[in-house]
Amino acid sequence: MPEGSGRNTAGEQSLILGLTGSLGSGKSFVSSLFTLCHAKVICADQLAREAVKQGTAAFEEIRRTFGESVVAPDGSLDRQHLARIVFRDPPKRKKLESIVHPHVRERELELIGQYRGFPLVVLDVPLLYESGMDAHCHKVAVVTIGDEQRIERLKRDRSMTREEIEERLAAQMPQEEKAGRADFLIDNSGTRQQTAMQLNQILGQIFPHGLPKPLLLLHDNIHTDPH
Repeated sequence: MPEGSGRNTAGEQSLILGLTGSLGSGKSFVSSLFTLCHAKVICADQLAREAVKQGTAAFEEIRRTFGESVVAPDGSLDRQHLARIVFRDPPKRKKLESIVHPHVRERELELIGQYRGFPLVVLDVPLLYESGMDAHCHKVAVVTIGDEQRIERLKRDRSMTREEIEERLAAQMPQEEKAGRADFLIDNSGTRQQTAMQLNQILGQIFPHGLPKPLLLLHDNIHTDPH
């Protein structure tokens, strides 16, 4: 392939890095750093939002299952109201997952195939282990943060109550278990620059002989203020 094409000249095998972390860990920020490094990032949350857009098969099934109360005045899915329903009722949460997850998994696998041969593909999935998508990854990085810092961030950034936070965390694999299964840990409790430097270290371990094009290391363009 031409120089700078983004294809893996060493072969057609991409390295697929799973990226996950518990609610409030700052995984989305870490995912954005991988985008800055020019990795191909597949974001499960984004795919889930696309899967439940007004008029899709998943949207119509959710409306039939959960009723008109989950439809916002503009006709779109009221995701916050739906979340309040399902995280207080595990069977309903499982039902919602059974509707949405197959659409997301299908699209994730389609994109993995589309990016075949690109040096680094990051599979950003909150429920990576729970869904079994770690089986499609060569390595997994888990983003971690302290419990109290997590709660304060979620209260501040998402206006969630402690009860809502605990309900949602209870629906996920504990952070300690995820961390115990990971190949790499990213401690996201410090500054943005500190997180970015950890990401650079991971890239160095994945590609010990130098980064293939078009991947880049992060430098001083990352804000150093706490996040």
